[in-house]
Amino acid sequence: MSKAESCRQTFYPEADVFDSARELLAATAAEVVDITTHPAQRPALVELALLADRHVLSQKPFVLDLDEGERLAALADERGTILAVNHNGRWAPHFAYLRRAVSGGHLGQVVSVDFSLQFDHNWTAGTPFDTVQHLILYDFAIHWFDMLLQLVPDRPPETVSAAVRHSPTQRSRPPLLASALVTFPDALGTLSFNADTRFEPWDRTTVVGSEATITSEGVDYNQQRVRVSGAGGTVMPELTGSWFDDGFHGAMAELLRAIEEGRRPIHDAADTLRSLELCFAAVASADAGGLPVVPGSVRRLPGLAPQGAGG
Repeated sequence: MSKAESCRQTFYPEADVFDSARELLAATAAEVVDITTHPAQRPALVELALLADRHVLSQKPFVLDLDEGERLAALADERGTILAVNHNGRWAPHFAYLRRAVSGGHLGQVVSVDFSLQFDHNWTAGTPFDTVQHLILYDFAIHWFDMLLQLVPDRPPETVSAAVRHSPTQRSRPPLLASALVTFPDALGTLSFNADTRFEPWDRTTVVGSEATITSEGVDYNQQRVRVSGAGGTVMPELTGSWFDDGFHGAMAELLRAIEEGRRPIHDAADTLRSLELCFAAVASADAGGLPVVPGSVRRLPGLAPQGAGG
């Protein structure tokens, strides 16, 4: 209670403070609840909000157990409410452009997607993130597993093989080097992360289709330039905005619009469970020395990491 009161005083003195989530739900008529706790605490709060007939935006990943996620998605359907997950990367300007180019058929059939990121994640040293066993492959890469499925939307992944290693110069405890290979029928997805890059950070995405290739690259995921090349030549569309904060705006705005229009949002919980299937399988593969794992066959996050990101 004292922490909540301190936050209220710092950020919004007019806010109300409650002793419990149940008390909060009983005292407010808010239609939408944004749940931002750590993953282990989320399911009970999501269920409480759904039973109070509130729409929910859960931070990612919204569950550590796929069966529990399916149960909560079914509960939302039963109550006539919407349960969405804050996969805000879908609204990062460059990813949003790629996603719409694919869904609009401008690339033809996608045959490969390659993500290559070199960045410095050592800011997590000494923070609660140091307790996350697979900080990069699970807590960070979930955004890229999610985008991979958006960019290869018509074919379910068959297997994923993954590996992690400690960099000799890293300061954070979990491995900061990670990679994954995802196989689809007639397509491949590759993900490569070096989170111990001290010089020349770079973030590059390449999507190759039968009709065109799109490349997006820049010093980080907030500063990206997109290039589209096809039979008609090459164009470089001008993007506006950034992942932070436009991605977060997009996730909430899509939920509110879906409520207004009486439809499922594109980040509906049932859809985002596919991303968790891929992520859990990748973690299991890394723990098994890189052996291929079928997405969906690993029902709980291996190791059950006690903490996780709120975004």
